[in-house]
Amino acid sequence: MTGTSEIISLRTRLETGLGGAARAWLDQATAEAAAHRERLERAEPGPTATWELRFAEAGRRCGPDHADAARILLLHAAHPTPVTLARIYAQGTAAERRAVLRALPHLVPGPDALPLVEDALRTNDTSLVAAAVGPYAAAHLPAHDWRHAVLKCLFTGVPLDAVADLPRRASGDAELARMLGDYATERSAAGRPVPGDLHRAMELTEPTAPESPSAPVGPLNGEEQES
Repeated sequence: MTGTSEIISLRTRLETGLGGAARAWLDQATAEAAAHRERLERAEPGPTATWELRFAEAGRRCGPDHADAARILLLHAAHPTPVTLARIYAQGTAAERRAVLRALPHLVPGPDALPLVEDALRTNDTSLVAAAVGPYAAAHLPAHDWRHAVLKCLFTGVPLDAVADLPRRASGDAELARMLGDYATERSAAGRPVPGDLHRAMELTEPTAPESPSAPVGPLNGEEQES
């Protein structure tokens, strides 16, 4: 799970890029989210969860370059249950869904949120696919589904650097090697180029392949996606 220091670092970076009005809005929105969380923990009645409205308006308030980070901070402050996360995801725009996916590692310790990852992997939205194969999927996605997620990245053009913990999970995976080989054969037979990432992934499937660092798309990496 994401540590407090990472959240503090994310907020510091975000506030550096925000204007005064946006910083004030963020302070109020995260305070509302934290207060709602505390009321729930004490089982006290309270007003409607206004932080969810703030979550939706983060793009307008903070700008498209910072919306993801602002939404992640709101989710961290509110720490919603998997049921609430599923509702927010289902009702959200693509940008809101992406923020939910990126926040999962520090919100859900177990596999309860895998249906959200699986839903994103069924889309052809590359930003959702990239967010779906982050650290949460690396920790919880079953081997069969994870292999298909790697192929999904190749199909849609998502760089395999987006796949968190790829070297470890791919190492010695003969079935992934077979699937990648079949895909390469199909591409070649159709006269289409084989993605360079596929060859790199094939090398990683060797049991003794060195673990080259990948750049997982986690909840705290970057703030550049559109809102």
